[in-house]
Amino acid sequence: MLLQQFQEHLKRNFNQLSTVNCQLLLAVSGGIDSIVMTDLFYRSGFDFAIAHCNFQLRDEESIRDELFVRSLETKYDKLVFVKRFQTKQFAAENKISIQEAARKLRYDWFDELLVINNQSFLAVAHNALDNIETMLMFLFRGTGIHGLAGMSNFDKERKIIRPILFATREEIKQYAQENNLSWVEDSSNSSDKYTRNFFRHKILPEIEMQFENAKQNLSDNIKRFSETEELYNQAIELHKKKLLEPKGNEIHIPVLKLQKAKPLDTIVWEIIKEYNFSAHQINEVKKLLNAENSSYIQSSSHRIIKNRNWLVIAPVKNEEANIILIEKNNKQVCFSNGCLSFENISTVNYQLSTVNSIAQLDAKQIEFPLLLRKWKQGDYFYPLGMKKKKKLSRFFIDEKLSATEKEAVWILEMNKKIIWIIGYRIDERFKITSSTKEILKINFDAAQKH
Repeated sequence: MLLQQFQEHLKRNFNQLSTVNCQLLLAVSGGIDSIVMTDLFYRSGFDFAIAHCNFQLRDEESIRDELFVRSLETKYDKLVFVKRFQTKQFAAENKISIQEAARKLRYDWFDELLVINNQSFLAVAHNALDNIETMLMFLFRGTGIHGLAGMSNFDKERKIIRPILFATREEIKQYAQENNLSWVEDSSNSSDKYTRNFFRHKILPEIEMQFENAKQNLSDNIKRFSETEELYNQAIELHKKKLLEPKGNEIHIPVLKLQKAKPLDTIVWEIIKEYNFSAHQINEVKKLLNAENSSYIQSSSHRIIKNRNWLVIAPVKNEEANIILIEKNNKQVCFSNGCLSFENISTVNYQLSTVNSIAQLDAKQIEFPLLLRKWKQGDYFYPLGMKKKKKLSRFFIDEKLSATEKEAVWILEMNKKIIWIIGYRIDERFKITSSTKEILKINFDAAQKH
């Protein structure tokens, strides 16, 4: 019965799988789930190799599991790969839990094997109960629709398949007994110190005392949530298509359009989560919509900057960004054209420079943060020595700049005012006067271009 269900499940959910020209890597611990999965693939005529991780956490028991899995090489006439890991040491060095360490170690190794052996997919033996437990853990930790949908049958990006995710623990045990399969028991599965085991041994049995069909109902709910997630993702993609404007390594979002988007919190989250922002920063993004120019929030890898009528998601690394935020304590900022150096100098005995690569500004008139960005159509400033504003496009014509030279122009902006066209001209409103006491000197060095 399970073999037939397994084969039908593969046809329905994994049309990429074939018994011809498709070799699989099976993650096998030696427990009943992975042994049944291995036998099902063998009886279905698939070509596969087996991979076993010895995390060396259970002394003799770990050795016993390894030897048992090695014996499968003879039983199924398949290659068995085994690797021993210094899991405790790795966890300590990286300041992570043993569970996190084991997960990273095994999946990094599995990825290596897939590449080295040119295997199509990694098969892992998660079953229906594992899926229920995963969904419940996500639910109690706090999750969106994705967490409620549990694990997927197929993770295309990571090339992971879960071919027995449909099977219950009872069906798996019955199959093992009917086919006289041997397996090993992991003693840690009986301990409640692991979150998953706590749900398995404590929470679910209590729930089943109140709701007889709780497991089946939860499995059915996961399927419904999974289908709901598909519709949800389609809707999110439509919103993103309307709102996001990719520009090089940046994403530009029109403020007015985002303000009108509904439901705002959900849409904001789906946009920012890809750039390492947390759900707790949703409200900060919403505040940016009405914030002053140059206001920003930051994640480990990106900033979201308010730039006039736009929110700009830009990499923190300056050389990758087309809009760069400059704080008061920044002494040097490098970008694609070179580097800017900042220095505050007293006017006492100061000799003004006439070099175009140096901007000398009245420090009292400058408010940080500044924006360093490429110029765009519609930009204007008050050229030094003039009382009337001039569009940058007109200024470039007067300066006889070529099309290539114009494309390379960057500007410094403060509160929607351009203070310097870098390498060309400062703005009249920020020049040094007889009342200036302190000078902000900015030096542009193209020689340090990164």
